[in-house]
Amino acid sequence: MVTVKEQYEAYPYPERDPEDERTRLITGSPSHPLEMDHFLWNGLRDWSKPLRVLVAGGGTGDGLIQLATLMQKAGAPAEFTYLDLSAAAREVAEARAAIRGLGNIAFHSGSLLEAPELGTFDYIDCCGVLHHLPDPAAGFRALRAALAPGGGLGFMVYAPYGRSGVYPLQEAFGALFEGLPPEARLDRAKRLVAGLPEGHPFACNPNLSDHRKSDAAFYDLLLHGQDRAYAVPDLLAVLAETGWDLASFTTPALYDLALITEVPEDMAPETQMAVAEKLRGTIRMHTAYAVAQGAGPSVAQGRNRQLVPHLRGVQRQALARAVAQGRSLPLRIGQLSAELALPREAAALIAGIDGRRSLDEIARAARIDPLAFGALWARIDGALAPWGLLLYSGLLRRPEPPRR
Repeated sequence: MVTVKEQYEAYPYPERDPEDERTRLITGSPSHPLEMDHFLWNGLRDWSKPLRVLVAGGGTGDGLIQLATLMQKAGAPAEFTYLDLSAAAREVAEARAAIRGLGNIAFHSGSLLEAPELGTFDYIDCCGVLHHLPDPAAGFRALRAALAPGGGLGFMVYAPYGRSGVYPLQEAFGALFEGLPPEARLDRAKRLVAGLPEGHPFACNPNLSDHRKSDAAFYDLLLHGQDRAYAVPDLLAVLAETGWDLASFTTPALYDLALITEVPEDMAPETQMAVAEKLRGTIRMHTAYAVAQGAGPSVAQGRNRQLVPHLRGVQRQALARAVAQGRSLPLRIGQLSAELALPREAAALIAGIDGRRSLDEIARAARIDPLAFGALWARIDGALAPWGLLLYSGLLRRPEPPRR
């Protein structure tokens, strides 16, 4: 068997060219600071206080580079600790950080199980790693032990239904290629995948395309020697077992059974999410945030007028024009399509979302009655926030000057 460390030495993942940092920044979830504030700190974090970050299993650096760059651009103080088994992946991450001039990062080689030895952290990023451990629960426990009071975890683990066809191939390739080096495994697996019959579950699965992006992505998807997926009940169980509470999935609408069908009155919220996952059938990974068990609600709510709203993934002026014209907003996430509709009068409020003004300031600028604003904003929040399109954070806050 090729070990996890051997795999990522041969094929650092994801495959990245450090020179690309000169022309683009890769962003995503988790570990975007606006998203972190929204889901972990009720949208109210004091960004003048330094943020201590652990990137556990940092790979070639996507999460690290995103967060460090955005914090630097915002002028917010932060210290980063990177930890990964692979020397080859670390080399790529270090090169990317050097090109961007990110000097506030301490790089360490090792297992994320060693995380508590590095101190405690306000935020921990662990994206696509825990499901590759021999004992994922031990990984969750180690990260919990490294969490500072009031901190939170951003993570991604695989989900089973959207990855239909992956695990039979992993098992078959594991049996066929025992004793072969990574390069030989890759070559033979590519030829076999190219010849799969049309009805094979993997060939029929439109949710999977990573194997077409690079050799590293093909190997990570289909040749990984240590890989498991979590259905919602499994994920909630391992979080509870290891001292965590789920704060929220980054796109909670995907897990909202009421958006799919009528919900039985006595069905528990956890069961609703589990049923929604099965009915969706396309979720291939769970991207979420977690807090220490018993920490209490941490997700921002639009009822607080001091919060600063941000739009993510949509352009505010284009959205405002569409709403003013009475047009719905088409939405596509993977294989899922939806349409969001808002009343025309919401256009002025949407146009006022600049990431710097609070809800109270937006309401005053729109010259709208506070009660009417509350009702209208609830419609906006209810339509956009569950899809991850509306976040609350004071990261870029610039208070309005006093009125004379």
